[in-house]
Amino acid sequence: MTSTGPDGGGRPSLAAERLRAQLLTGTPARTVAGVTGHLLAVQAQDARGARLAVRARTSGLLAADVDRALTADRSVVVSWLNRGTLHLVLAEDYWWLHQLTTPQLATGNARRLAQEGVPPADAERGVGVIERSLAADGPLTRAELRDRVAAAGVHTQGQAMVHLLALATLRGLTVRGPKRGAEQAFVLVRDWLGAPPRPMAREQALGLLARRYLAGHAPATDRDLAKWAGLPLGDARRGLAAIASGLADRDDGRASLATREAPDVPDVRLLGAFDPLLLGWASRELFLAPGGPVITSNGLFRPFVLVQGRGAALWTVSGGRVVTGQLRPLTAPEQAALAAETADVERFLAGARQTQAAPRAAAAG
Repeated sequence: MTSTGPDGGGRPSLAAERLRAQLLTGTPARTVAGVTGHLLAVQAQDARGARLAVRARTSGLLAADVDRALTADRSVVVSWLNRGTLHLVLAEDYWWLHQLTTPQLATGNARRLAQEGVPPADAERGVGVIERSLAADGPLTRAELRDRVAAAGVHTQGQAMVHLLALATLRGLTVRGPKRGAEQAFVLVRDWLGAPPRPMAREQALGLLARRYLAGHAPATDRDLAKWAGLPLGDARRGLAAIASGLADRDDGRASLATREAPDVPDVRLLGAFDPLLLGWASRELFLAPGGPVITSNGLFRPFVLVQGRGAALWTVSGGRVVTGQLRPLTAPEQAALAAETADVERFLAGARQTQAAPRAAAAG
């Protein structure tokens, strides 16, 4: 699949440019922090999906490397940020992203707590229990915190505990940090990340948001940025205006940091649940094959096979082996790429370290 536009004039296609920005072609990142910092925020309510997003953008890492970054290195954390969704972010980016993207989430959180039968006074009591428990005995898992909050007489059934934990997070008290067994435990921000830096001025934060977003998502519009960050359109426009002098000249109305040649789209890639490729823009149609599988449904984003830049089938893991859905007949290069991707996903999840990571192909063919 060529990376030139339909006029054949040599301009990379929009899909090819975005795939490159997403680190799905070209030179892969070398570390968990490298992927996370480049994309700025990786949706992480599906733990395996977040780890697979790292795999697809690196070479030779393991799922255990993500756990190590969360636990021993403390280089990344998970928190409710953009759009009120759990995201994996660099520890150093947590502070300003939390400051910028969470204040507008308070009203929705209060409404959900009320719907779950938790009045404001009980919500305050529950957050107090969470903070004291983590100060005394953290890190603690969600189940451990739920037991303590329930013992204090606060309703925790249904989704009540989730929204109590979200409230503690929105107030800047907690993040999800280290792995404990199969779970990621909660910690106090002050214990895990130390003292906060000086708050960033809002205009500066909006400009930083725009620049960092474009690094992993360009070309993109102001509406793409607003939807991804969960901010008003006016804020997205202010952020882009703040970095206007550093944007490349384009004739399609999209913003980009620089014009650079994009390689062809990859033959085949296996992407996990909630992969950033389907969550970074106002529309995901560019990467969905017409008449292809239902990748997104009722807020769920399934693992999918990307063939020549389009979602062509679903896949899953059964008994440690990758199982793909029905695919159209593949060319020889596509078959080879699928076999390589399948083996790498199985290696990544099983923890089999490569003696020497093979360089990832940057383009099709």
